[in-house]
Amino acid sequence: MNKPSNIDEYIAIFPGEVQNMLEQIRATIKQAAPKAIEVISYGMPAFKLNGILVLFAAYSKHIGFYPKASGIEVFKKELSAYKKAKGSVQFPLDKPLPLELISEIVKFRLEEDMQKEKLKKK
Repeated sequence: MNKPSNIDEYIAIFPGEVQNMLEQIRATIKQAAPKAIEVISYGMPAFKLNGILVLFAAYSKHIGFYPKASGIEVFKKELSAYKKAKGSVQFPLDKPLPLELISEIVKFRLEEDMQKEKLKKK
């Protein structure tokens, strides 16, 4: 399989139901971080401003969401219902996506990204 060169190609690989979920996440991220650019990073859809804000990817039973370790740590309580690792969380395909929470995490990562960039410029 050829590696997708953009998010549309990535989403097109999956069955309809999964495509809908991926599009929901994509739209949620776009709304929370309108200036972020869509890229493919590590073979996954990602949104980037100064650095990578978040990545997401579909698997056979879940959608992985990767907001870095800080994004998981800060929202640990809100994410407690989901399987997670240091920098990732799994949203099961058979449950509705927590779009509000995803939006909050993206906004947090956006703020973090902007703070980091300010420090660089000093």
